[in-house]
Amino acid sequence: MKSSIVIADDHPLMLKGMMNYLSSLGYNIVGSATDGSTAYNLIVKLKPKIAILDIRMPHKTGLEIAQDCKLNALDTKIILITFDKREDVYKKAKEHNIYGYILKEFAVEEIETCIENVICDRPYFSKELVPNLEKTYTNTDYTSLNKLTKTEIKILKQIANNKTSIEIADDLNVSPRTVDKHRSNIVNKLKLHGIHNGLFIWASQNKDIF
Repeated sequence: MKSSIVIADDHPLMLKGMMNYLSSLGYNIVGSATDGSTAYNLIVKLKPKIAILDIRMPHKTGLEIAQDCKLNALDTKIILITFDKREDVYKKAKEHNIYGYILKEFAVEEIETCIENVICDRPYFSKELVPNLEKTYTNTDYTSLNKLTKTEIKILKQIANNKTSIEIADDLNVSPRTVDKHRSNIVNKLKLHGIHNGLFIWASQNKDIF
């Protein structure tokens, strides 16, 4: 049985369709809800690996649920599904440690890929969104790359290829803690502080230059 999932959407047809689709792929749907408060209570009670949430629901929005999960140190990883392409909403999602952000019109095409990335601790944002909303990462001062060591460049390349810290540690024959320390140093040198998954997004957007 694959990872446990809670799904919430205030549109019954969307909710039922997503549940049936993911169940057919072997995922363990442990709970569902049509409003945000019920969804959050299910997350607290059932502690699923992943929660797939409509961004706009009665009582609590998907963003508010994500914020509450972060404040209460809940381990459930949040994937938001939305029609909203606004940059301010997208940035708020990233601030609340959202692991996935998918547009509803591409949900069926992208949800399985998104889930599999999230299970491996890799963030996934809809390919239709990132090119338009990540411009801040493509305007970087690339001279900052000169400050990186050879090992940091190796790690940056692996991050760009969706490798986790554990996978990178195995490849470099070092501990995951050492890799995390290098990641922190890279973030400092490239000035990517304060934005969740900023290093991964920067590496993905700029992998052709290193």
